Amino acid sequence: MPTRNTTERWGWVSISIHWLTLLMVLSLVVVGLIMQELANSPTKIEVYALHKSFGLTVLALTVLRLLWRLVAGAPAPVAGMARWQQLAAQASHAALYVILLAMPLSGWLYNSASGFPLKWFGLFSLPKLSGYDPDVKAFALGMHEWLFIALAIIVTVHAAAALKHHYFDRDATLSRMLPGLAPPDGASPERKDT
Repeated sequence: MPTRNTTERWGWVSISIHWLTLLMVLSLVVVGLIMQELANSPTKIEVYALHKSFGLTVLALTVLRLLWRLVAGAPAPVAGMARWQQLAAQASHAALYVILLAMPLSGWLYNSASGFPLKWFGLFSLPKLSGYDPDVKAFALGMHEWLFIALAIIVTVHAAAALKHHYFDRDATLSRMLPGLAPPDGASPERKDT
């Protein structure tokens, strides 16, 4: 597998960042749901700190992924993909990038406006984005919650589209991002014409 992206497939750097981001987002969801159910305690503070660190990691991974994409490019759409599907894929990827940047930033802003310190896995502190401000805190929390809903919807559509391409269109869209998954019916990275 190449390091850089090629016109036919994603390279291992892009693939690694993609799946690590997914793992971190799933971890954020689990930790986020758990922390809301905890009674006020030192454990709840530790779980909140973990959620914040995971969120900052997603922010860093997204920035890294965008920078890498500028350097390494992106594969061309599989041959035979309808233009509307190409545009829909571009729009959904753009929306995912925006949300993966905005959601951690809204959490960071909420944390800052709440007056809490922010540390990444306890290793170093990050600056505040705002002073204590109840109005900013409410706005940031609302944005964080709405961005979560938008992320859940777009990720679901994104995954469903990848499965559709693999099982119904029988093209290599999914196998280009999932190591070890052979293209359907031995299709090349370009869409197999039938």
